[in-house]
Amino acid sequence: MTTPNLSRRGATAPSSPIRRLTPYADAAKARGVVVHHLNIGQPDLHTVSPMRAAYARFADEVIAYSPSEGYLYYRKALAAYYNQLTGDAPPIDPSQILVTVGGSEALLFTIAAACDPGDEILVAEPYYTNYAGFSHMLGVGVVPVATHASESFAIPPDRVRAAITPRTRAFVVPSPGNPTGMVLSADDLRALGRVCQDANIFFVVDEVYREFVYPEPPVPADSPIPTALAGALDGALALAPSVLAIPELAAHAVVIDSVSKRYSACGARVGCLVTRNPDFYAACLKFAQARLSPPTVDQFAAAAALTTPQPEMRAMIDAYRARRDLIVAGLNQIPGVSCPTPTGAFYLVTELPVADAEDFCIFMLRDFNLAGETVMMAPAEGFYATPGAGRHQVRIAYVLAPDKLTRCLEILRAGLSAYAQRTNSAA
Repeated sequence: MTTPNLSRRGATAPSSPIRRLTPYADAAKARGVVVHHLNIGQPDLHTVSPMRAAYARFADEVIAYSPSEGYLYYRKALAAYYNQLTGDAPPIDPSQILVTVGGSEALLFTIAAACDPGDEILVAEPYYTNYAGFSHMLGVGVVPVATHASESFAIPPDRVRAAITPRTRAFVVPSPGNPTGMVLSADDLRALGRVCQDANIFFVVDEVYREFVYPEPPVPADSPIPTALAGALDGALALAPSVLAIPELAAHAVVIDSVSKRYSACGARVGCLVTRNPDFYAACLKFAQARLSPPTVDQFAAAAALTTPQPEMRAMIDAYRARRDLIVAGLNQIPGVSCPTPTGAFYLVTELPVADAEDFCIFMLRDFNLAGETVMMAPAEGFYATPGAGRHQVRIAYVLAPDKLTRCLEILRAGLSAYAQRTNSAA
């Protein structure tokens, strides 16, 4: 019996390096092995209290469709939030915010509105893998702009400019970054935005991790050492600079956002895109109308999340800073491992002393455990478009409690030793 052929798009769709080793993890669990998940950015911290309370008090007897663009009350609340970021730029109006089913749908709509099949987007590699996944779905090419750990994953504007071709329609970059933890300064955003203006392409900034930045601790006022980001001295939360604060980019800038990580609510599936470009917004709204509406109850809860007290947010950020410090120090103490210190988000890319990081990650799940425990990581090669790049690296999400991260470091050290012995024996 014959079966219908898949589309080329379906047959060649890339699998996620974050999730594609799940069958090995499931098999390990079936054998009774405890698997510590460092492969995925699923926080273990409690969803913020105002959001949980909102879910508990939602009392509508009919859970109805919401407007395709999202509820006005929620977009007004979001506008008030964003207008704390815009500085001297014109304020954001609710009509410039489109609520989406997670930041993922915002990305999908954005690439679809910017590109036709056969067009291309630029990404700074290593990059968030779904940039490639959504682009493939839409028949759009992904062109990498190389960044390197030795340069703190900085994105030189000249490197971006050199990669632009007549088919380039957008430059997509996260700040704070996934998977590198790199944070763009206001000057970086302005310089990269100028490149996009000159080429007349869209500048798409994924700001999902905006609150998760780790400036240096406060220093005495007479110290010659400046703080890394605004807010570290006055007690306010330090925020990554937003492209919304650059008025000259109004026609080119698109912000991608989500409640998933900021409020530890990955399952809520509420995101948004923000743009001052009315034509771009109108195109995305048509896509939103075709998918009907974003989730009703989750918008109600997401609006409440915007009222989260600053001490609660600070406690979350301080927890991630402590986890970052622990795992970076621990990784760099393992022979052959090299790990730069990220300044934002809760991910890092680290170099391992292995020839093939994916083979090593499979080994850790299929062939190795330390007293019944092992670690799952994401091979970093899948975060690159350049063939062979990232082959010796893994991405780690430091989203587990400190005691578990300490145990993960012990398991990783032992696993690397066992893998080296196996490799040497095979040779």
